Amino acid sequence: MSEVKEFLKEDRERKVTLKAGDKAPEFSLKNSDGVEISLKDFIGKNVVLYFYPKDNTPGCTTEACEFTQNYDEFLANDTVVIGISPDSIKSHQNFIEKQSLKHILLSDEEKEVSKLYGVYQVRKNYGREYLGIVRTTFVIGKDGVITKVYKSVKAKDHAIKVLADLTK
Repeated sequence: MSEVKEFLKEDRERKVTLKAGDKAPEFSLKNSDGVEISLKDFIGKNVVLYFYPKDNTPGCTTEACEFTQNYDEFLANDTVVIGISPDSIKSHQNFIEKQSLKHILLSDEEKEVSKLYGVYQVRKNYGREYLGIVRTTFVIGKDGVITKVYKSVKAKDHAIKVLADLTK
């Protein structure tokens, strides 16, 4: 049985079901330095938690660089920016170095957190089905409750849109 069929057999309704008002699921993952970071480490701060498919690809680079370009404004709004992808710690180190990224990147190689948040889904490209990350962003309030969900994000200008919503 194909990987996609196996996946669907396990969970036919796999999709982002978290919404504003839901408690953000707790998790711990390693950052680019191999240090374990937990969502609970940021209680008392806003968190922009964005899931993206792959380091050093055009859309993901655009998105990450825009978050970095606006990083100081996020900090000024008491907000931490965290990116999560299935890439390795080493890949994140290279991505951060190459793009001079300022925010946290976490490695979800087993895709457990991506599944927990419902962003690891069946995707289609040119008629071919495969499993992957659907670009999604969660804004989590200081109390750990999701305040906004951006589904199927377009990378360009996304960080600016998130920042604008945060500062309303």
